[in-house]
Amino acid sequence: MTDLSTPTTAARAPARPAADAWRALRRRPDTVIAAAVILFFAVMAAFPGLFTGTSPRACPIRDARLDPQGWGGAHPLGTDALGCDVLATLVHGVRPSLLLAVVVVGVSLFIGVTLGLLAGYYLGWVDYLVSRTVEVFLVIPLLLAALLVLSLFQGVDLGSGTFEVILLPAIVLILFGWMPYARYVRASTLEAKNLDYVTAARSLGASDLRIMVRHVLPNAIGTVTALLPTSVAGVISAEAVLSFLGIGVRPPATSWGIQIEQGSEWVTGGAPHILLAPLICLVATVLALVVLGDALRDALDPRLAR
Repeated sequence: MTDLSTPTTAARAPARPAADAWRALRRRPDTVIAAAVILFFAVMAAFPGLFTGTSPRACPIRDARLDPQGWGGAHPLGTDALGCDVLATLVHGVRPSLLLAVVVVGVSLFIGVTLGLLAGYYLGWVDYLVSRTVEVFLVIPLLLAALLVLSLFQGVDLGSGTFEVILLPAIVLILFGWMPYARYVRASTLEAKNLDYVTAARSLGASDLRIMVRHVLPNAIGTVTALLPTSVAGVISAEAVLSFLGIGVRPPATSWGIQIEQGSEWVTGGAPHILLAPLICLVATVLALVVLGDALRDALDPRLAR
């Protein structure tokens, strides 16, 4: 049976040394700009008080039909239909999106690397089980899975804390986020486990765990590292889509996806700033992560060394 879960170009060469990769990254102006954009939003997520002193929930809720206000005055980016400060909701909406991305990518990375190592090293029924599981998850639509998870937790109060509001979208995105790491690590393991130094370590009595962690896994670090920025960008985009559809982060929490969903009603209603502010931030963040991911992939590729 043809294994559809194995990339054909992974792990053909070891990654370039970290010093060479760092020098290659610093020579690219687009990489420096992308890193600055990512750092800016990371600081915003960690220290929202540096950018606004207004609470995103300080809104005149009793006047629910209040018309949105434009730019300037006490509200630099205006207010939304409930009188909430757009800048405040924008700043405080960064944290759930970035936190969700870090949690999803971190857990997906651990699951994918572990399963990829086991599948590539032991082969047999372990490899068959992992490969078939990857194929099953690849054919399940993300939105269908999101609706299923949401229906399972319908009516369950998970709380309104920072971690509680991202729990449901995190479960969905983790379920569909580990496969790329498993595929690339498996391919790297298949090649690395038969190298001379791995054979020597095995002949000296090294355990399977030591061989996998100390000798096999480092061969996949370059490929997996290059995947991380684009994976974070994918999670942030997916969160925005799920929140826009009402199955991601939900009020009273705020996120860029929720703001985009609320602002879409006012594009032609005289208040496009409610949509444009979070949309511009979302596009800038995703674009910066994609640029950084491409640059990191090129910097870690020894075939591009000069």
